Amino acid sequence: MSLSISKKVLCALAAPTLFALGAATAMALAPSITFTPLLQTSKTVIDEPIVYPTGAPAKITAGYIDVPPGVSTGWHQHGIPLVGMVMEGELTVDYGNKGKRTYKQGDTFVEAINQTHQGTNTGTAPLRLLAVYIGAEGMPTSIPEKPPE
Repeated sequence: MSLSISKKVLCALAAPTLFALGAATAMALAPSITFTPLLQTSKTVIDEPIVYPTGAPAKITAGYIDVPPGVSTGWHQHGIPLVGMVMEGELTVDYGNKGKRTYKQGDTFVEAINQTHQGTNTGTAPLRLLAVYIGAEGMPTSIPEKPPE
């Protein structure tokens, strides 16, 4: 039986919920297992609603972004949802006319979508950011942009 692309995307996006339900079941069976929520939101850091991409099979990309002290990412934007967690160091993100936000070790956030921004390691130690991009096949995780005026 063949699934349409929208059903495949829906199934892929439902996987984290099913995992959480499975974790809840495991917790009921093994009380020594715990779940510590880090973030739960339906909006990005600049108060945009989170909208998942459609039109292609879902693709999740996860990895670390390592930035030396004083170094910036360059101006860019994301056309897909991105969940970030600062593992080490300090990150300050400039959203232009939307202001700046600083994230420290342990902070989690949903990055702005389609908003030009630049991240800078404003700490004195290396920055390590865990980034999870929730996209689709053929969609870039980041798009270089010119600085906002």
